[in-house]
Amino acid sequence: MPIHDWTRVEPGDFHHFHQAWVVYLTNALNGGALPPDYMAMTEQVTGRPIPDVVTLRTRLSKGDPGGVTVAAAPPTARVIAKFERVNYAKRKNRVVIRHGRGKGVAIIEIVSPGNKDSRNAIRTFAEKAADILNQGVNLLVVDLFPPTSRDPHGIHKAIWDEFGDEPFEAPPGQLLTVASYIGGDLPTAYVESVGIGDPLPSLPIFLSDSEDYYVPAPLESTYTQAWAVYPALLKELIETPPS
Repeated sequence: MPIHDWTRVEPGDFHHFHQAWVVYLTNALNGGALPPDYMAMTEQVTGRPIPDVVTLRTRLSKGDPGGVTVAAAPPTARVIAKFERVNYAKRKNRVVIRHGRGKGVAIIEIVSPGNKDSRNAIRTFAEKAADILNQGVNLLVVDLFPPTSRDPHGIHKAIWDEFGDEPFEAPPGQLLTVASYIGGDLPTAYVESVGIGDPLPSLPIFLSDSEDYYVPAPLESTYTQAWAVYPALLKELIETPPS
């Protein structure tokens, strides 16, 4: 299903879709997308600001933890970027609070209009993302809203600037972002730029603190499920061609 133009509805209207999408995404992960040793939970308090979906490793097994191995099927993206050295000037001192029922290995964040409606909101979101990555937790960010004057180069550049000053420019007509990050001292980013009308890419959700294992994110199928139950009156606002 093509990505819709969510700027045509009110923030609260997108929030309704957002909530449904998160539930379908969590159910898909728990319904077979994740290996048996993992579970996904919505809106778990992990010591950081509340994320949309947390992937937890519930027990430690020996050997292959499950998922797709990078050696067998390397994930792809338009941009793959990795820092070669730690920029300590960008690091911040933080207190780490671990989840009591399992080790958090990945977090999924779907950007809402409120995450971008002020410079402080953008800064808070980028700092939260950097905090997650600095703690060695992997992160998948989906931003279906175009850049604003507060994030002129998009949400990925705002996050990446927390670690260093690496250039990034989205291609014309593809100003929306889906980015998968591997956490740690030298984070790696897999970034896809998309536009209105494009399908959602299935970027990896990494399950370890290296590039060894991942599962493809079921973004497209769960987006379609959430759209199927979205109120018809609101669909009309989005699908009606502008006059």
